[in-house]
Amino acid sequence: MQAYDALAATFTRIGAIQDAAGILGWDMQTLMPDGAAEGRAEQLAQLSVVAHEILVAPRTGDLLGQAQDETKDLGEWERANLREMRRAYLHASAVPADLVAASSKAASRSEMVWREARQNADFALLAPHLAETLRLQREVGQAKGAALGLDPYDALLDGYDPGMRRAAIDPLFAALRAELPGLIATVQEKQAAEAAPLPLPGPFPVEAQKALGLTLMKAVGFDFARGRLDVSLHPFCGGATDDVRITTRYDAASATGALMGVLHETGHALYEQGRPARWHHQPVGSARGMSLHESQSLLVEMQACRSPEFCAYLAPQLAATFGGEGAAWTAENLHRLYTRVAPGFIRVDADEVTYPAHILLRYALESAMVAGDLAVADLPGAFNEGMRDLLGLSVPNDRLGCLQDIHWPGGSFGYFPTYTLGAMAAAQLFRAACAAEPGILPGLAQGDFTQLRTWLRDHVHAKASLLETDEILLAATGKPLGAEDFGRHLRRRYLGEA
Repeated sequence: MQAYDALAATFTRIGAIQDAAGILGWDMQTLMPDGAAEGRAEQLAQLSVVAHEILVAPRTGDLLGQAQDETKDLGEWERANLREMRRAYLHASAVPADLVAASSKAASRSEMVWREARQNADFALLAPHLAETLRLQREVGQAKGAALGLDPYDALLDGYDPGMRRAAIDPLFAALRAELPGLIATVQEKQAAEAAPLPLPGPFPVEAQKALGLTLMKAVGFDFARGRLDVSLHPFCGGATDDVRITTRYDAASATGALMGVLHETGHALYEQGRPARWHHQPVGSARGMSLHESQSLLVEMQACRSPEFCAYLAPQLAATFGGEGAAWTAENLHRLYTRVAPGFIRVDADEVTYPAHILLRYALESAMVAGDLAVADLPGAFNEGMRDLLGLSVPNDRLGCLQDIHWPGGSFGYFPTYTLGAMAAAQLFRAACAAEPGILPGLAQGDFTQLRTWLRDHVHAKASLLETDEILLAATGKPLGAEDFGRHLRRRYLGEA
């Protein structure tokens, strides 16, 4: 297996470079002074080019050809690893090194400008940088599409969710778009007829919020020997292999948002920390794709941690941390707070009923931008129109509109649909897990995630990229990705349907 072993060594080197870039990227969003932005953009670009050059070197292509003759000597994981190596090579070899460097630099610069533009609700400041980032991402999509036989958007999407195509997404999203307005209205009507939840009286000191967040991370199963919690403008999970960095943002006037942000990112972190150590720095050891990754964060945050059972555990923790007393601090009231449905401007703060509307809008907009049908200059107007159509909201400024997300300034076109695809997969996986392990829900009431975490490790985390996404879901739940369980979950939780 000389060719395969040489490839494995090559990808170990690439993985180490990507880990270094991951830590630099984390630092850029958490601690780096603004004056270092240009230098950091150059550092990240150079690391991208080095990893790209190693991957697309003629020797790598030759080894992939030679390794095909060794397939009979490979085990199941090695064969899957060779498949994933070939996938990575096809993606990378389609894009010239100068385009890799240019797109990396543009995204880094655009991210830094986005921070100021968002704070000041100044889209004009970001617009030229976003236009350049989009232009380069379109070139990447066109180059990959030509090599893979895909249109540019599907080629970009494939980089985040291998095998996913708009042809699969569009029917799921079309059905969701048709059902969502009626569902939102029905849920709001039902909740309006019930007693309104009592707000939790603050203030909520940030240090106390952080301490409680760390307690919840430990309960869910975060390994602090291989990760940490920090603060950033936009919550994320990043870092490196065995060094998983998650972030949240705090508001002293409200504790619930930061805590759910911590739980969401901890779901991502469990997936990062739970994949098999033997396959670290090999493609087969990577996360399967962002739909599955988002399923893990949404399963923890939405399916598990907004359940009545978990609220029974969390309510006394909140009361003890912030000195709360009375009806507002009961588990029942907390559950009503965490399941309150109200259209809002900010995607990351949205309830799980209205959240898909935010994704439907972004999916439509980014598809149009990649296709060249929507100019960057027209993005604010199109975004605001979509918010009126889908959620009935009039966006007062671009900070609450198209400037709220980091994804497009950072060059992540093709990422947004994975959030709602992940919500669908989360509902499907959680339903299967609870059916297989009846002790999961009673465990959550005690803050015990052991059975849920073990089931996820066995059925998702430990599989890494051994199988395709639908194969993982089929093995775990008995069916490929679909919207049925997600719809059933929403109707059961919010309308009381069986």
